[in-house]
Amino acid sequence: MPQSGSEWLCVLVADDEPPARQRILDLLRRDSQVGAIVEAPDGLSAVEIIQNRRPDLVFLDVQMPELNGLEVIAKVGAERMPLTVFVTAYDEHAIRAFEANALDYLLKPFSDERFEVTMVRAGQRMDERSMREFGQRILRMVSAAPAGELPLDRLVVKSAGSTRFVRVADIDWIEAAGVYANLHVGGKELLYRAALNDLAERLDPVRFVRVHRSAIVNIESILRLEPISHGEFEVILKDGSRSRISRTYRTQLEKRLGQSL
Repeated sequence: MPQSGSEWLCVLVADDEPPARQRILDLLRRDSQVGAIVEAPDGLSAVEIIQNRRPDLVFLDVQMPELNGLEVIAKVGAERMPLTVFVTAYDEHAIRAFEANALDYLLKPFSDERFEVTMVRAGQRMDERSMREFGQRILRMVSAAPAGELPLDRLVVKSAGSTRFVRVADIDWIEAAGVYANLHVGGKELLYRAALNDLAERLDPVRFVRVHRSAIVNIESILRLEPISHGEFEVILKDGSRSRISRTYRTQLEKRLGQSL
């Protein structure tokens, strides 16, 4: 069997005839990609092994005592079955086998070459399944993650019966004003009817940084920093405004700047 990039963790051979099982076991042991091999002499044992061991590949005899091959699939559930190869001496079961989504169908007696074809198919399907499952995991991760709204680009400010659109990039700094926020834009103040905390979550963290529980500044508007005491600084903005950088938020600013203050 060609190298497929996947290694069988376990292969189950389910057949009530010991010689038939041994034939498949001998062929599997020649394959370097086959790991553990498990045997089941009847359908009930096959169901138990599939549910407990979760093999990667199953060679399943159609005619077995207790449960036949198709009943095994019905018992386990088609959606939970490993890759399955039906093995039987009765070719009238072929159509039903493929209706059960079998990977392949081996008609006894089969040649070594025919078995090799089956293993090649199994390797290809395992690779396809691995890639599909990987893609599904990625999709689940993406879908489970927060939707992530884009940073605000404009703020709609309503005042005195008019509506104004303010470019977020033009805001020098923002301060808490009770339950709302004051926008400082070009030396003017505009009341924005949203809480500072809510606004902070929607601003671009590359441009804006919180320096105090009641203040957010635009990094582009910072002129200089002046030390006060005990690790606190005062930020001086280009418009002449001043705001204290508390020790609590100093770390955030240092992280954003990539250097210590």
